[in-house]
Amino acid sequence: MLQKLSILFEDALIKEIEQHAVIKHFEKNELIIDINETISHIPITLEGTIKIMREDDEGNELLLYYMEALESCVVTLKCCTTKHKSEVRAITEDTVTLLFIPVEYMEKWMIQYHTWRNFILDNYSKRFNDMLEAVDTLAFMNVEERIIKYLEQKSEVMKSSKIQGTHLEIATELNSSRVVISRILKKLEHEGRLKQSRNEIEWLG
Repeated sequence: MLQKLSILFEDALIKEIEQHAVIKHFEKNELIIDINETISHIPITLEGTIKIMREDDEGNELLLYYMEALESCVVTLKCCTTKHKSEVRAITEDTVTLLFIPVEYMEKWMIQYHTWRNFILDNYSKRFNDMLEAVDTLAFMNVEERIIKYLEQKSEVMKSSKIQGTHLEIATELNSSRVVISRILKKLEHEGRLKQSRNEIEWLG
C-alpha cells in the first residue's frame, strides 16, 4: 500500500512513515474528522475520495473541496501546527484508505526531507486555490451555475457520470434548499443535460 508514496517521497522518508504512521480503512459516508475535534495526526489519502465540509454558526454546511489519493487536508495541517481543534468535517465519498501520521513528525520532516516540505507546501497551495474557488462560486454564480459546477466536479472526482446522492444531500453541500435544487435539476433534465433516477443523477454535460 505504501509503495504509492514512492512518487512523492524518498525511500528514507517512506521508511520513517512505515515506522510511525497508521493505516485505517473507512466505508462510504463515514465521518473521519468532525468540527471541534482535537487533531493529533496528519491524514494522507491512499485510496478513495473525501469531501471536506465547513459549517456556519447556524449549522448550515458548505462543501469546500474534495481530498483525493495522495493528498492531505490543509485545514487539518493548520490545526496541527497551531494546536487548534478541527474547523472542518471530513466525510468519505466512497471506500477510503487513510494514512495517519503523528503531528510531532510534521515539523521535523519539514527540515529533514525536502520531498515532505514540497508535499506540504503543494497541498497548502492547492487547497488555498480550492477555497478561493469555493468563495468565488458562492459570490458570483447563481444556483443553477453552482449545481452544474458541482455535478461536473463530482463526476470528475468520482470518475463516473453517475453521481450517487439525494436532492437533500446536494442542497446541504451547496448550502441551498432541497426545493430549489429539485426544481433546477428537473429543468436541467428537461434540457437534456442529465438523467435522474432514485438517489442517482447521470450527468450528461
